[in-house]
Amino acid sequence: MNVERFSTEPYPLDRRRAAWDAALRRVGLGVEPEAEPPSGRLVRRTTPHGTDLVLIAGAPQRLVRTLEPDADRLWLGVCLEGALGLSAGETARERELLYWPAASGPLCAAPGLFRLVLVGVSRADTRWAGLPDVEDDSRSVVVRPGPQPVLSGLLATMAEAMEAADDSVLNTLESTLAEIMSPLLGGGVAARAALRRRILRAVERRLDTPHLNLARFAAAEGVSARAVQKLLEDEGRTFSQHLRSRRLERAAEALVDPAQAALAVGEVGFRWGFPDPAHFSRAFRQHYGMTPSTYRAQAQGAAHGVPQDGRNRGYAPPRLDGEAVPAAPAPRPSPARAAGPVHHHLRATPETVHWGYFSRALPPALTVRSGDTVTVETLTQHASDDPVRMIAGDPDAEAVFRWTAQDKAIDRRGAGPLDATIHGRGAGEGFGVHILTGPIAIEEAAPGDVLEVEILDIAPRPSQGPGFAGRSFGSNAATWWGRHYHDLITGVKPREVVTIYEICTCGNALCAHAAYSFRWTPQRDPFGVLHPTMDYPGVPVDHATIEKQDGVMRDLHIPVRPHFGTIGVASDHPGLLDSVPPSAFGGNIDNWRLAAGTRLFLPVSVAGALLSIGDPHAAQGDGEVNGTAIECSLTGTFRLRVHAREHADARLRDLTYPLIETTESWIVQGFSQPDYFAGIGGGTQSEADRRALLDNAMADAFHKARRLLMTAHGLSEDEAISLLSVAVDFGVTQVVDGNWGVHAIIPKSIFARPEGTGAA
Repeated sequence: MNVERFSTEPYPLDRRRAAWDAALRRVGLGVEPEAEPPSGRLVRRTTPHGTDLVLIAGAPQRLVRTLEPDADRLWLGVCLEGALGLSAGETARERELLYWPAASGPLCAAPGLFRLVLVGVSRADTRWAGLPDVEDDSRSVVVRPGPQPVLSGLLATMAEAMEAADDSVLNTLESTLAEIMSPLLGGGVAARAALRRRILRAVERRLDTPHLNLARFAAAEGVSARAVQKLLEDEGRTFSQHLRSRRLERAAEALVDPAQAALAVGEVGFRWGFPDPAHFSRAFRQHYGMTPSTYRAQAQGAAHGVPQDGRNRGYAPPRLDGEAVPAAPAPRPSPARAAGPVHHHLRATPETVHWGYFSRALPPALTVRSGDTVTVETLTQHASDDPVRMIAGDPDAEAVFRWTAQDKAIDRRGAGPLDATIHGRGAGEGFGVHILTGPIAIEEAAPGDVLEVEILDIAPRPSQGPGFAGRSFGSNAATWWGRHYHDLITGVKPREVVTIYEICTCGNALCAHAAYSFRWTPQRDPFGVLHPTMDYPGVPVDHATIEKQDGVMRDLHIPVRPHFGTIGVASDHPGLLDSVPPSAFGGNIDNWRLAAGTRLFLPVSVAGALLSIGDPHAAQGDGEVNGTAIECSLTGTFRLRVHAREHADARLRDLTYPLIETTESWIVQGFSQPDYFAGIGGGTQSEADRRALLDNAMADAFHKARRLLMTAHGLSEDEAISLLSVAVDFGVTQVVDGNWGVHAIIPKSIFARPEGTGAA
């Protein structure tokens, strides 16, 4: 199997552009000079018939076709993620087909993160003889909308298969592609009607973008504002009228969707581009002749109806006219600014947490300024393993975990579908499990900056349960995603076991003692769904159905190392991102060294950074092999600073990954997939499992550590490699998060020569 892989990640900043340009030129592309050196990943495979399959993923940049030795070549392409602005003034969006001859030299500008698959074929291959010619215009790429659903889907399939599939599978896909190309591709450049359809589709994709106007839309789509307005004249309305009408129509659909019945009316409006609930209500009344609340009530047939199955699954009774319409959580106003930094306190409540996902679209729960400190309360999703010890009597915890047969305080738990159509586990499907407090917006943070999160203090959250007040507890669950699950040697196989720990004082330090354990038995949640395993977060364990084992691990004292398993900023990838796999933006790093007295540096991708914190741990070892740590609700105090990239030191100017600083060392964090959600092989779970290899994580940690030494300390590659072997410790962070971690610990002491020493 002939597969070529390339990434800019290992290269120091000053060598990145040249390395990326050289890699692109091997597939007939080049990169135009930009202010910032571009980053990207590339995979290429050539089939036995000479067809080139190329996957390219990267950050914003401008690509250009270069001359090739074989001019008798045609290229097909599909933008799998993001968009490409083309030289002809068009924009190729996700799953739209590109088709051009090798003789052309189109310029493609990617305004954001993108993932592109290209297929290069020779006209000498008779299977492709029926492909039509393209008008001789060296500036343009032909985008043909007609066959997009068929061809783009097939090209996407080839992209997903190209690294792992054997030659026979690729040959079948390649032949199928050739057979359907000729009858489907035809005609010339898209006509006015096709362009109009393109614009309308683009509007649909951007309906939820706040503050969208004609100028911004036209610039993003690579067309003139006048052209957009002229095309919409066929609709008999202006761009603003069309946008407003479609937003209201989509909001109306959401209001009557049973799967979205738990959403407040104000939140529905926010999701469809109306950040002001009052403005949404007025616009809706003008369009439909009634308020959104009345519209929802009438559509459901009764003001206080329930779903047909008789259970109120997260359903909120509609409000009638005259009642207050709840809005989406608004940013909390910062206190009046003092001369210096301000301290804030962010509680963990249903209004300030999100469960199981990151998203750039979340409104901030708190807005601060660079240099401010924030005390953040966090709750563990495993508190429901022993609700009496970890939830009962605690008003905020009880509010977050509230789940009855009638409703669930936080319905969505994970990034999956709200209607649980995949596994039926519950809203969000548990595709992401962590309760995250935030997000916190930092006013000065902008894309390209670096956010410093200094951890000043961490304290366990005391129990308020009857008989346990003032004590602190946590849960360790040996789960189905742990390394042990299919490798047990005694007892019932397989099995999941929960051990409840109490956090105690041992001398001058904290330690943990096991209180009891129990084997997980199938639990039925308040909505009646049976959970044979720990497949959905926050399912309350009915202790009448379990058998406690007391006296476990008697006389063992577990060192407590309080830390937050998950600290991350929002990614600029769209949609909801599963909170389980860590990535370039941080997230579920699960490195116990993120303790009080350390700093975490994260690259900022969206305005405000949108920091979220959760997955609190009392103790964890490297590896986290059984699936979890001692999951224990904690409260932390943090100082947040923004480092503008242009003023930052070398290691931060070049930061594309989470970087930890302790008093003794720099810790470089590597992963199996450095940017998990832009994985060049796609985002399917099977693909993630295939790539969850320690080899990949080790290579990533090595590449980043070498880059840090070359960039920040001016070492040559040979010097850096020697130092990595003789002075740097590599360790396994975790092997249970779908994106395995390896970290490199670089001692600061090696850069400070003691007085009186010198070279031999």
